Amino acid sequence: MARIVLKFGGTSVGDTHRIKNVARKVKAEVDRGNEVAVVVSAMSGATNQLVTWVNEIAPLHDAREYDVVVATGEQVTIGLLALALQQLGVKARSWMSWQIPITTDSAYARARIQGIETTEMAASMTAGEVPIVPGFQGVSPEGRITTLGRGGSDTSAVALAAALKADRCDIYTDVDGVYTTDPRIVEKARKIDHVTYEEMLEMASQGSKVLQTRSVELAMNHHVRVQVLSSFDEALGSDLPGTLVVDEEEIMAQGLEKSVVSGIAFAKDEAKITVTRVPDRPGVAAAIFGPLAEANINVDMIVQNVSIDGSSTDTTFTVPRADLARAVERLDKAKAELKFAEAKADINVAKISVIGVGMRSHAGVALKMFETLAAKGINIQVISTSEIKVSVLVAAEYTELAVRALHTAYELDAA
Repeated sequence: MARIVLKFGGTSVGDTHRIKNVARKVKAEVDRGNEVAVVVSAMSGATNQLVTWVNEIAPLHDAREYDVVVATGEQVTIGLLALALQQLGVKARSWMSWQIPITTDSAYARARIQGIETTEMAASMTAGEVPIVPGFQGVSPEGRITTLGRGGSDTSAVALAAALKADRCDIYTDVDGVYTTDPRIVEKARKIDHVTYEEMLEMASQGSKVLQTRSVELAMNHHVRVQVLSSFDEALGSDLPGTLVVDEEEIMAQGLEKSVVSGIAFAKDEAKITVTRVPDRPGVAAAIFGPLAEANINVDMIVQNVSIDGSSTDTTFTVPRADLARAVERLDKAKAELKFAEAKADINVAKISVIGVGMRSHAGVALKMFETLAAKGINIQVISTSEIKVSVLVAAEYTELAVRALHTAYELDAA
């Protein structure tokens, strides 16, 4: 017997037919003798509709009331799934976040989980009942509904698995695992059987949309074994060949040698800003990025070029494309103080990343990336690295060419 948390996303519960399909998969795990808890998202498109209604009523809205509205999508699916399971003869009950409770901070619309009380829920699971829990939400110290931000249901599932000390957290989505890159771009992309938390965290943060970044970080911190599966596969239960996200030590213990590069990720939602002819003096970088931090704008890749005479610099960096207008506005307000010439914006960029824990023990990974791109006539605008990742910024029109070329160069193509 194992204790498992199953999470089903919006496409998996998109209509009543799919909810019944989810119920059959949950029942398959129960029939195996496992203790099961389920986390579900709202039906596909439901949250978007709720957000639209909020913005139509009040574009500058009270975030507390925003959360009250958008949290209702999950309330529908937990009730429907509980009913579907009962129709199959499975004891099931829906739990609202405040009934558990899942406690968060007071950062409405982007709250972070602070704790989950599982005593009562664990007792019901031991008694053979399946709890159905809404993803994406919790309750603030003031007793008000909070939401965790878009994609927060993955985080809810991993947090619940950690609190329940579950053996595994199975995340069912519309893909059957984690691939070496997007199969829609590279036909020879292959599914990865095992991937480390660190690699998955880099993939998620560099553009892979399979798992939400915060959920991977939480899984790594609490050593929650995560499996990515397809809810649309005809097979029932966890016999499906998905992708396991685990500690590097577990992979090594199984005698599985990690390849140097595990995957190629890309992101097209970045924008580049170049602040030109900034006086080169101590503190200038802090003066540039301080206003952006105050506006909660995340800065990713950074490169600085000092002029020949050393009097000024050009500073180039990337921000999320959605934050570009606010970032330029903040910089323009600080122009008099910073005394730069111009803040030039460019949305015609894409970030390409090569990821793999094998980089720690192998030299020449970055060189191969640079040579491969050069051979295809692709100019590199910005470079950033970590211990297990090399990222470059290129013109957006070269995205697919770059991904395909790198996938082949690192011998990731399926046979």
